[in-house]
Amino acid sequence: MTQHAPLILDVAGLALTDVDRRRLAHPLVGGVILFSRNWQDREQLAALCEEVHSVRPDLLICVDHEGGHVQRFRTGGFTHLPPMRAFGELWMKDALAATNAATAAGYVLGAELRACGVDLSFTPVLDLDWGASGVIGDRAFHQDARVVAMLAKSLMHGLLRAGLANCGKHFPGHGFVKADSHTDIPVDRRSLKAILADDAAPYEWLNTVLASVMPAHVIYPKVDSRPAGFSGRWLNGVLRQRLGFGGAIFSDDLSMAGARVIDGRQVSYTEAAVAALEAGCDMVLLCNESVKNPQAVDDLIDGLTEAQVKGGWHPREASEQRRQALLPSTPALAWDDLMRHPDYIHALRLLP
Repeated sequence: MTQHAPLILDVAGLALTDVDRRRLAHPLVGGVILFSRNWQDREQLAALCEEVHSVRPDLLICVDHEGGHVQRFRTGGFTHLPPMRAFGELWMKDALAATNAATAAGYVLGAELRACGVDLSFTPVLDLDWGASGVIGDRAFHQDARVVAMLAKSLMHGLLRAGLANCGKHFPGHGFVKADSHTDIPVDRRSLKAILADDAAPYEWLNTVLASVMPAHVIYPKVDSRPAGFSGRWLNGVLRQRLGFGGAIFSDDLSMAGARVIDGRQVSYTEAAVAALEAGCDMVLLCNESVKNPQAVDDLIDGLTEAQVKGGWHPREASEQRRQALLPSTPALAWDDLMRHPDYIHALRLLP
């Protein structure tokens, strides 16, 4: 049977419960996403990550840790990183200083996470700063796709120096629409030509360095009636074939409002997961249900198991290879060693 562990789940607390361990040991589970509720201090976070890896060393420990207001860990010595817009503003004054500062930020971000056992941060945001989206806002580097690509590449260089993979989001672009896909179903009525010329351009320019991509829960009706994360046309036709991306594709959180309706019909988490995987996602995220509705997590695991048995979902060995390629391949510096490391101290001085 083809191996493929596509489910990325969350855990409720500061340490693993027996229920968490049972779920994480399931062969269809490929990773964990952490949130602020999973943080007490650095020692606890490191212990939690060690617990996760003790269940299965190949589990991918992920977090949304971008800088600005999207930064899950803020105390215990973690650097308060600026929002990405700060690098775009610096670019307008000194472009080369901005790229250097972005590399420094990527290194600090990646090295601090890795020192605690985290494997991947869902960063950088590649959305353009059109000024319309409240949920993107200052998370975006700039409105010019060329500036976004250069600053994102610089940030990813810093992540790579720390041994952390990257994730560009939200393909093909969330910055043009006002609605928040956490609570609504945003619709972007622009043509494919317009989107490729602006919002999606960084994905082609960065196709040699992007390790993973997360599509938007946004509908682009002139391209497909489905949100991008459930659209084979977007994920295979555009992202992989037209733009030349060969890395891993994560769905965004299946519990978001933008993921709950496909083709005008309310769908279950299992239906959403199968739709995303069959459209071209390698992994799917279900977030916060371990707290809100724990049964939903087990229902998804059972539902995807049943879908596999009945042929409604077909595991892909290439997807599993892409998942495992995101795991760090180099040893991480311990926190105390990192604090004394000349590269880290230098990088801190370069932050805007």
